[in-house]
Amino acid sequence: MEGERKMREGGREEGKVKIGSCVSTRGGAGRDHSAPSRRLSSQHLSGSLTSSATGEPSDQSDLGGAKMKGLFKSKPRTPSDLVRQTRDLFLYAHGSISLPDSKRDEKMAELSRNIRDMKSILYGNSEAEPVAEACAQLTQEFFREDTLRLLITCLPKLNLETRKDATQVVANLQRQQVNSKLIASDYLEANLDLMDVLIEGFENTDLALHYGAMFRECIRHQIVAKYVLESEHVKKFFDYIQLPNFDIAADAAATFKELLTRHKSTVAEFLTNNEDWFFADYNSKLLESSNYITRRQAIKLLGDILLDRSNSAVMTKYVSSRDNLRILMNLLRESSKSIQIEAFHVFKLFVANQKKPADIVNILVANRSKLLRLLADLKPDKEDERFEADKSQVLREIAALEPQDLA
Repeated sequence: MEGERKMREGGREEGKVKIGSCVSTRGGAGRDHSAPSRRLSSQHLSGSLTSSATGEPSDQSDLGGAKMKGLFKSKPRTPSDLVRQTRDLFLYAHGSISLPDSKRDEKMAELSRNIRDMKSILYGNSEAEPVAEACAQLTQEFFREDTLRLLITCLPKLNLETRKDATQVVANLQRQQVNSKLIASDYLEANLDLMDVLIEGFENTDLALHYGAMFRECIRHQIVAKYVLESEHVKKFFDYIQLPNFDIAADAAATFKELLTRHKSTVAEFLTNNEDWFFADYNSKLLESSNYITRRQAIKLLGDILLDRSNSAVMTKYVSSRDNLRILMNLLRESSKSIQIEAFHVFKLFVANQKKPADIVNILVANRSKLLRLLADLKPDKEDERFEADKSQVLREIAALEPQDLA
């Protein structure tokens, strides 16, 4: 009788183990539940149900809490939640909320993770493509308040990798549409002063490339480009392009080109209203620069500007200036073939002008033999039928010119 009672109690104890344990269903059927296995399970169960200090059973509410914790996981963050939390973290980075250094480091690490998560939503990752609805939610929340302003002003406080992620996030957001509308454009129209911060960023060696990349994406919006062209900021690019740091100078040159070629009607209006000072600075600071790379980039961009149909009125005025012609003829004599070729594409506009002023004609006539000899030897590295056709036409035009009396 005593033995039967013990066996029944042992069975009840084993039942408790099976109920309270987290048992995998894989391979459960026909499993050999040996004594050591039961003892191990009992130990695990004991650790869950008893106090580590006394070994006594814990309060049943603790058991209930453990069960609830296992059954209900925290709700995943939505893209909107992510932006709101990031906005709060920017306040810590900005210093608006004071914290001990250790706590601040935790907040900055969390901020870096959040920015990386936003980048993953917008660009996707190795496991998944971006989801349009998630991108729209993130974009809408991002521009609902001043998150972009906080990001730009806090950029110096972020580490290098986070700056890169933040730059990519800002770039992507300029292209995101919500209900077929670029809401970044509306936000920037109401916050154009942010362009002041980004442009001045070119003067910060550590941040220039990040601010420059953001700025180029922002001027994709015509209202932003118009603001910059009509401000004093545009004059700064003549200096930024010649900064001693090669990477920053090249970035400034790429930005300057984007500013002067993307929005045709806005650029044409700007050049028409500002052509006198603009081309005077362009010639003296860029085309006559002592830096070879600056001259090469400047003559290529000048050709892009003048050959664009939307700038035809500006082009006609430019090729009527003897000072401009003198600069182009000097560039034709450069030792660099790349500069010579690009200079030819602008020089041919002076020759092709059917209403050439008398002083332009006389300069071409006075230098006819040198020009004909120089142009005859000018050949691109690769065969280019269009170039050869243009060159032949220019040679014929110059050969046929007659000197004219000055009025």
